[in-house]
Amino acid sequence: MAAYSEQLDQQRRYFSSGATRPVSFRKTQLKTLRQLLIDHEKQLIEAVHADFKKPPFETYGTEIGIVRTELGYALKHLEEWVKPQTVSSTLVNFPSKNYIITEPYGNALIIAPWNYPVQLALLPLVGAISAGNTALVKPSELTPATSEVLKQLIGHYFDPSYIHVELGGVETSQALLNLPFNYIFFTGSTRVGKLVMKAAAEHLTPLTLELGGKSPCIIDETANLEITAKRIVWGKFVNAGQTCVAPDYLLVHRSVKDRLVQQLILAIEALYGTDPSLSPDYPRIVNQGHFDRLAALIDPEKVVIGGHTKADECYIAPTVLDHVTWDDRVMEDEIFGPILPVMSYEQLDECIQMVNAQPRPLALYVFSNDSRTQDRLTEEISFGGGAINDTIAQLGNHHLGFGGVGASGFGSYHGKASFDSFSHRKSVMKKPFWPDVPVRYAPYEGKMGIIKSIMK
Repeated sequence: MAAYSEQLDQQRRYFSSGATRPVSFRKTQLKTLRQLLIDHEKQLIEAVHADFKKPPFETYGTEIGIVRTELGYALKHLEEWVKPQTVSSTLVNFPSKNYIITEPYGNALIIAPWNYPVQLALLPLVGAISAGNTALVKPSELTPATSEVLKQLIGHYFDPSYIHVELGGVETSQALLNLPFNYIFFTGSTRVGKLVMKAAAEHLTPLTLELGGKSPCIIDETANLEITAKRIVWGKFVNAGQTCVAPDYLLVHRSVKDRLVQQLILAIEALYGTDPSLSPDYPRIVNQGHFDRLAALIDPEKVVIGGHTKADECYIAPTVLDHVTWDDRVMEDEIFGPILPVMSYEQLDECIQMVNAQPRPLALYVFSNDSRTQDRLTEEISFGGGAINDTIAQLGNHHLGFGGVGASGFGSYHGKASFDSFSHRKSVMKKPFWPDVPVRYAPYEGKMGIIKSIMK
């Protein structure tokens, strides 16, 4: 605990020196992070493969490439973001100039999860750097190869008084959360998110919680079933389903359910072959504990494709379950793995009611050619973000803030939203000494009519 406290003290002193505030400094650090990714792309890909057996294409596309794109966007727009924002005055404060200034919170703590160990550690870091903070990054202990590489590289490219990576398990996270950081950014489960929020409350520390939940995917009778199936299979089984915004379950109009299931089978075989365990493009489950949890969710009587497991490899085949009900074990919590339950609905009202009866999800996916159906579902269901006629691709647009609602978290990041999350917005009104309007000063007798005419 003393070592963690000393690390925070170092970063406090560094922040207090004012070194992180100049835009030129921030841009230099963003360029340094980009150079780190360029110089050590192969090393990072190999580390992620050691943890997941994830293919290089997938690691670049879902991890390194996303961070590089975010860095380029921040470098292009940072000078615009930091400018004071002028806002309108009001009659009661005439004459005055009014503006909003952004300032860094100070010392940020970033707790990253294991499922995308590069992206989810470094993407928030882009926001912390852009806003002018120091940062202590705590990667997951469940991806030891990637976490160790991140520690080595960050330690080589950055002053630890500015950016530092701290390795360790749950005890390390708990010890860090007990310290008075100025901002906390946490990505992980809803259960742990509640504990993080409790710890933050002790110091009244503002925070962003990026959590998860059972993200529904709704398919109506007008959807192109072949393309729908391919996009669902891609979004569900990338990273072996270990994605917080993966489609968690399907709600399919009863009239097209059987045909969609057949298209899902064809799409899985097209992407991964008849034996996905031999595919170089299909990753593994992160560890034995998660493998055991997921394997227990597979009901052999409901499997229409997949269901095969290899405990020694932490391998679970892409699996589709049909005839699933809300009472099945697989529907109790977020799956976070390569198991896709299929349920059906008759009427859209029924579908909306079923989804709204559950905790608010991080994502919603709608496959439909009917604009009225699209509008109803996106307007009447509360969710963090989502897509129409695609899955998880919305994460690739840094113009779209990413975040949850309710049990799936709060706060958002990506693009300018990352800068905003790690920035405090100060409102300032500037007035001259003259004129000094006497109506606001006591005695107030006879002035009620004047104030009512101004403030209405």
